[in-house]
Amino acid sequence: MWYVMRDLKRPNAKVKAYQHLEESGFEVFTPLHWVVVVAGGKKMRRQVPVISDMLFVRSSREILDKVVALTDTLQYRFEKGKQATPITVRDSEMTAFVRACGSTPEVKYYLPEEITPSMIGNPIRIIGGTLDGLEGTLLSTRGSRKKRLLVQLPGLLAAAIEVTPAYIHPID
Repeated sequence: MWYVMRDLKRPNAKVKAYQHLEESGFEVFTPLHWVVVVAGGKKMRRQVPVISDMLFVRSSREILDKVVALTDTLQYRFEKGKQATPITVRDSEMTAFVRACGSTPEVKYYLPEEITPSMIGNPIRIIGGTLDGLEGTLLSTRGSRKKRLLVQLPGLLAAAIEVTPAYIHPID
C-alpha cells in the first residue's frame, strides 16, 4: 500500500523528506520536474517536486507511524472529512503511474481541478514499446498534434506522456 504524505520542510531545505526516506530504505516516489533556478548569480537546471509537500511512500501503517512520530516535518495526508483515514493508493495504480512518469523526461503533470471533461478522450491501452500494457485515457489538448496518454491517481494527480500513435489501441 502506498501512503500519501506531506513534507513540511521549507522548500530550500538541504535534505527533503523523500530523500531522507529513500536513504532509510523506504520505496518513495515524488513527481519531479525541471526548473531553472538562479544560484550564486548563475542559472542552473534543477529537478524539484511538482507539488512541494507531496510524496508517496510504500510501507505498512505501523512502520510509517513510527517514522512520523520521530519526524516533526512529516505527516500523513488525510481524506477530506475523515481525519483518521490517511489517503492511500493501490499498488497497481501507483505502479502504472510510476512506470508512465519514468518512461520519459517530458512528463506534464495536472492537478484534478486542471483537467476538464473536454480534455479527456477515449480509454486506451498501449500495446508494444516501453509502455506495453499501460492503460489510461487519450488526452486532447487544443492545438497539439501529439498523442498523449493520461494516467491518473484519482483525486490526487495526473500525468500526461507522449506516446507513439502506432501503439495506441482503444479499449472497448
